[in-house]
Amino acid sequence: MGYRVAVVGATGAVGREILKTLHEREFPVDEIVALASPRSAGREVSYGDRTLKVANLETFDFSGWDVGLFSPGGAVSAVHAPRAAKAGCMVIDNTSHFRMEPDVPLVVPEVNPNDVKNAKRRIIANPNCSTIQMVVALKPLHDLFTIKRVVVSTYQAVAGAGKDGMDELFAQTKGSFVGDPPKIEQFQKQIAFNCIPQIDRFMDDGSTKEEWKMAVETRKILDPEIAVLATCVRVPVFVGHSESVSVEFEEPVDLARAREALREADGVVLVDQREDGGYVTPIECVGEDASYVSRLRVDPTVPNGLAFWCVSDNLRKGAALNAVQIAELTIAFDLLGRNR
Repeated sequence: MGYRVAVVGATGAVGREILKTLHEREFPVDEIVALASPRSAGREVSYGDRTLKVANLETFDFSGWDVGLFSPGGAVSAVHAPRAAKAGCMVIDNTSHFRMEPDVPLVVPEVNPNDVKNAKRRIIANPNCSTIQMVVALKPLHDLFTIKRVVVSTYQAVAGAGKDGMDELFAQTKGSFVGDPPKIEQFQKQIAFNCIPQIDRFMDDGSTKEEWKMAVETRKILDPEIAVLATCVRVPVFVGHSESVSVEFEEPVDLARAREALREADGVVLVDQREDGGYVTPIECVGEDASYVSRLRVDPTVPNGLAFWCVSDNLRKGAALNAVQIAELTIAFDLLGRNR
């Protein structure tokens, strides 16, 4: 017997990817509903070979629904996720709103699966896309050598800003060939043929909120003792985040052991040939589930250091796939109950 599943924010890029992922992974669905804002109600989205008519989130009654996969924006989740949870629905929220609340688990299934058991409020948070792919790669290395410090620079695709961000990159790129001035709406500066070292707003210490998220989320998910310095950059790539990661460990590192641990780790694919093209780029990871690790090497500038390159599809593992995997864990740990 399957479950009743609500996908909130179903018309957005992540919501559509959640519907696609649920179908691809054959999540046990008895009934599924697509929900969005009143202005999107009545639109249609795909679920496998079916077409779902989008219902109005604001008037939807979550009573009797087992799982709610939310990706509507933080302000919307703040209102409707607690409402769904109160009705007995297990909420898996892809926004940043609940991530750092101490009584809400922040989960990457390959890293801290047992934390889903602590969802006393019936809300589980999905981490930031850039954090997810990094901690999947860091977990096997942390288990071996104990991470002390991480310095990461990200190269983040415009899909992280949603469909509007992707549309802006397309329009600016197309316009550049016909002499149209760039129309700047979604990003702080022109994104076509450019890199923008700002994602989200600036904080008092000079970091952006995206950089802050990577630090605090890594500590909550993996280990509160890890120091993280992030520099997050938006780049003119449609889908697929890239990261250059340097890690300092408490214990001496062994490159061969690190390779073997990454090769065997859940959710990681090691592609690391020391030759031209012997690494994975963001365009090659689109539609794939893994965090791909390449360019693994010793960092000689710090004691016990390793450096690597990591890419992942930010709409899949960075959002939709991770959320669906969390939903699968709630079934495996028998956390849903039977609301019907």
